[in-house]
Amino acid sequence: MAERNRRVVLAERPTGRVDEKTTRLEEADAPEPGEGEALLRNRYLSIDPTIRTWMDDREGYLPPIGIGEVVRSGGVAEVVRSNSDRFAPGDLVFGMTGWQDYALADDGANYAQVLPEGVDPAAALSVFGTTGMTAYFGLLEVGRMEEGDTVVISGAAGATGSTVGQIARIKGASRVVGIAGSEEKCAWGVAELGFDAAINYKTEDVAERLREECPDGIDLFFDNVGGEILDAALGRLALRGRIVLCGAIAAYNEDGPPRGPANYVNLISRRGRMEGFIILDFIPRFPEAQAQMAAWIAEGKIKYATHVVEGLENAPDALNLLFTGGNTGKVIVKVA
Repeated sequence: MAERNRRVVLAERPTGRVDEKTTRLEEADAPEPGEGEALLRNRYLSIDPTIRTWMDDREGYLPPIGIGEVVRSGGVAEVVRSNSDRFAPGDLVFGMTGWQDYALADDGANYAQVLPEGVDPAAALSVFGTTGMTAYFGLLEVGRMEEGDTVVISGAAGATGSTVGQIARIKGASRVVGIAGSEEKCAWGVAELGFDAAINYKTEDVAERLREECPDGIDLFFDNVGGEILDAALGRLALRGRIVLCGAIAAYNEDGPPRGPANYVNLISRRGRMEGFIILDFIPRFPEAQAQMAAWIAEGKIKYATHVVEGLENAPDALNLLFTGGNTGKVIVKVA
């Protein structure tokens, strides 16, 4: 008898944040693995801001989720049955498993890969997963960070931003400043992650605080937020400063097009560079970054936090945490 598969599907396109009308929990038989495939049972889901963009009916680096389709996301799952030489029953696998109990792993379409023995699933979804890889390649390859740089990070208490700040410190930044949304998050960044300073954007004037904390300007701004915070960083850009566009969560729930930054002309006078990237471009190089991250974790140089939400049915609420500031570190849904 086939296993029953709970599935969270997209019921309608959201307007603003995801609500009870956006998704629907339904049940069906679990899929049967064909030749070269394996049946996976989801254990943990990766909750990332980009999921919200996939719910909109607009072009992106991946096609939008179709109405009635399972909400797309990464996850860590256990192999239940296998018709593939790559996967054995009991293996833990990372891949694009989606918001459901069961999924199929194949020979590459959903990026499924077996986790090395002993790797914590929470670490696989954070520092060794797309958020950690985004921090690593975004800072070092796209941002071309140099020793002595003043580095500022928005969304600095999130999974990506918190890792960016720590890597910047390891690589010899002269100053690391985080921007976050509560006093607790700011204190965590300074006391636990080694930031030199942190700015609470909800209670402080970000532009004024950047002038205080970055007297010689910002050499590298790693942006996860966009909007007014990006504009403030542009206004404080140092000569030949770089801005890495990783995300724009301030605009993901807006109905119309985001407002363009007023201070973009500083890119001309400061001879600056602003560049976006997608982490999928770096997949072939993940092993080198994962090896380096493992070494830093073993040396106690990288710390990570997780915010675990219990229950597949609560995945929509977990996604909203990323936009309300209700999390510190990586948001993960424990499926079962």
